Order: sequence, then C-alpha cells, then structure tokens
Amino acid sequence: MSRFDVNSAPTPPDSTPPDSTPPGSRPSPSGSTPPPSDSSRPISLLLGLGAAAYTAWVVEVLVWTGLNPINTYVSELAAADQPLGGVFRATDLAAGTLLFLGALWALLRTPRRPWLVTGWSGLVLFGAATVADSRLPLSCAPTVDPVCAARETAGLVPATHAAHAWSSSLAMVGALAGVVALTVAARRYRQWTPLLRRGPLLAGLVLAATAWTLTSVALFQAGRGTWALGAGQRLQVLLVAIWLAVLAYSVRREKLSP
Repeated sequence: MSRFDVNSAPTPPDSTPPDSTPPGSRPSPSGSTPPPSDSSRPISLLLGLGAAAYTAWVVEVLVWTGLNPINTYVSELAAADQPLGGVFRATDLAAGTLLFLGALWALLRTPRRPWLVTGWSGLVLFGAATVADSRLPLSCAPTVDPVCAARETAGLVPATHAAHAWSSSLAMVGALAGVVALTVAARRYRQWTPLLRRGPLLAGLVLAATAWTLTSVALFQAGRGTWALGAGQRLQVLLVAIWLAVLAYSVRREKLSP
C-alpha cells in the first residue's frame, strides 16, 4: 500500500463559480422570493381614512343638529346656516381629498385592465366631486325650512345650490361606478378575497339604497313629501363607506394587483 493516505491527497480547487446574485434578490430560506414592496399600504391607508371621514355625519346621533335624520339631506348638515356646518364641510373636504388621492394613486399603479381602470376612475371622480361638494354648500336647509324651499323653487337661492346638485350627482355616479366596477374586477380577476366575497352583497344594497334616495328626491321635488329621504340617503352613504373600508382592507391584505 502506498504510504500516501487517501485523506492526505491534495483537494482539487473548487470549480464552482462564485455566487454573483445580489444579496437583496436571493431567495428566502423557505425557498420563496419575498414579495416586492409596492404602494398598497399607503393607498389602503388613504382609502380607509377617507371612508372613516365620509361617515362623520353619524355624530348627529350624539349631537343635536336640529335636523331630522329621517327626512333631511345629509348635505343639509353642512349648509351655511347650520350651527355645525363648518365642521361637516371640513370632514367632507377631508374625505374627498383622501379618497381622491388614494384612488388616483391606485389608478396610476393598477394594471390596464378595463374593470380596474373604470373602477378607480370612478372613485377619482367621487373624491373630486366630494371636495367640490364641501366648497359649494347649500345656503339653507330646504327640507325643514319652507321659506328656503320656496326660494329654491323660485330660483332665488345662491348659485351654489345648483352647483351643489351637480357635484352631488357626479359624486353619486363616481361612487356607483367604483363600487360596481371594482366588485366585478375582484370576481373576474380573482383578486381581493374580502371584496370578492362581500362586494356583491354590498353593491346590491348600495344600488337599492340609491334607488330609494332618487325616488324620494323626485317625490320631494314634486311636492309629495320627503318619503324618508334622509334615511335612504344615509343608508346609501353608510353602505358606500363600508364598501370602501372592505376595499381598503382587501388592497392592504392582498396588494394592489396580483
């Protein structure tokens, strides 16, 4: 036997090339690559805070406003002649700004899929129109003030009344477009599980509450009473806010896009 033991033989040089993979892109010990960071968290935060500010009117349960929530418009809380009008105009401004920024950010970052683009565009319009609403308040409350209602019918109120009607209509159109389109997107593209599960029911309730509100408004303008106009509109606004909260949670949990 040779006097050179096998264990004493020189070790051949390692021919394996050095690992040139940058440290930040190496797979995790579990074998999966960490998900890339994106803007889902700030977008979710903006949407969530906007939804919360959009429900500021619920304080009327605790604070006497002088307006009957069953028969009055939500926007009458922010009328120029109301004691807490400035507070509600400020919360409307905050809600609209937060929702506009969150939806616009999402629109710029989302994949160019039709339902996603339509939905985020609708929420951009919703946020912008809500900001306009806060800057174009009613001068008085027509559902509780007969003089105000008569002046409004005769066209003797400030132009902000007509402008407010337009901005409120645009806000409603934008909200409905966002609710329907993004709910369809969640189901069609199989993303945002919370919205996929709860969105259809919420969207259906929003549409039903909207139909109630529009019918009540038409009857009131025809001089046939309010028909619980305030209750219908408050239900509509509350359901939109709940839907926005579900959307914010979905984006935060599962990112802006798969």
